Amino acid sequence: MLIEIKVPSPGESISEVEMANWFVNTGDFVEKDQEIGEIESEKATLPLIADTSGVVEILIEAGNTVAVGAIVCRIDSSKAGENSAPTKNQKPETQNTSASSVQHLKPETLRQAQSSHQNPEPIHTPPDNTSNIKTTPLAKKIMEEHNLSTEDIINGLKKLSSKDVKTVIHSLDSELPVPQINTKAITRDEERNKMSNLRKKLSQRLVAVKNETAMLTTFNEADMSKIIGLRKKYQADFIEKHGVKLGFMSFFTKAITRALQEFPNVNSRIEGEEIVKPLFYDIGIAVQTDKGLMVPVLRNVETLGLAEIEKQIIDFAGKARKNRISIEEMTGGSFTITNGGTFGSMLSTPIINPPQSAILGMHNIIERPVAINGEVVIRPMMYLALSYDHRIIDGRDSVGFLVKVKEYLENPEKMLFEGSDPEKMLLQL
Repeated sequence: MLIEIKVPSPGESISEVEMANWFVNTGDFVEKDQEIGEIESEKATLPLIADTSGVVEILIEAGNTVAVGAIVCRIDSSKAGENSAPTKNQKPETQNTSASSVQHLKPETLRQAQSSHQNPEPIHTPPDNTSNIKTTPLAKKIMEEHNLSTEDIINGLKKLSSKDVKTVIHSLDSELPVPQINTKAITRDEERNKMSNLRKKLSQRLVAVKNETAMLTTFNEADMSKIIGLRKKYQADFIEKHGVKLGFMSFFTKAITRALQEFPNVNSRIEGEEIVKPLFYDIGIAVQTDKGLMVPVLRNVETLGLAEIEKQIIDFAGKARKNRISIEEMTGGSFTITNGGTFGSMLSTPIINPPQSAILGMHNIIERPVAINGEVVIRPMMYLALSYDHRIIDGRDSVGFLVKVKEYLENPEKMLFEGSDPEKMLLQL
């Protein structure tokens, strides 16, 4: 029975996708639920899964654009029982010559092997030729343990693969004089690759943001000493209790959420002639992948602890490496964090992720001289950058928000007391 594999819908308003990759070839046997390929839309990369076991026939080659619902391959399930791959308890009828055994053959023996490889008849090596075969000490030891002679080994090699022959050729060629390479050679070659749908859509969105928003960026810096100290002091206990490492991103996510509660305009967006202010805090975490920038969203961060935030970030990072972040996981979001510091960025002006109105850029932590109480000291400092849409966020809110984030990062204990000083709360001041 032929089973048709169709392009799944990656989301609303998407009518066509790009057939990105095939992980199998026509004629290959595939198992049910095996990932056989992937498609790429303007929003995400999705896998193609085999609905049944059988032999696959590819109908659409990688790189082509296809409509959602189109048939891209067929699986012949009637051949499910004809899988010729040996099981763990079965031995294959033939064995490939190992590279370690073949690489010691002399040129005369190689020519015999090459000639025999073109002839379907099996190789029969005369006994008097075995003295020409070089054997490593380890191979001799193994042969002695199993009472095998050189003739037994040669006769046991039923077939030479192309890989084995190429290995020997490479071994022989390596004995030839190495040609001199001109290290000053000049090339004018160019490499051209088709832009993916995801990259094209990302380009359109970035240009639209620049053209359709009044984007400004304000900067500040934060002393990361206390957070670094907390991580060093409690890292082992945190891992033992929660099973994940305590990173910087959870502190930033929590600090931003607290600051957004005090400056709700930064958490808002424009829809038509209305300003929409969500009463929840869904924070997008920008993740760089080979296919482009993706922004999975942590929902209702105001209800999450640091450990829960770290676990979700780790989950998103794993999916990002495999290009398996779903559209649902990237939909929505009221504010975004991007961390250029992981790539060594000292300072940047991040671009807003529409329809949101603001984005915070983190940067690398570098020890710098700062003045504290009239003295110059060295502290681990991070520059912070807040890009915002000036149509909806005024300077007071943008600057005040960033100052509050700085305050929470430099005094993380205040996150537990809604920004109040713990000592003053204790004294009821």
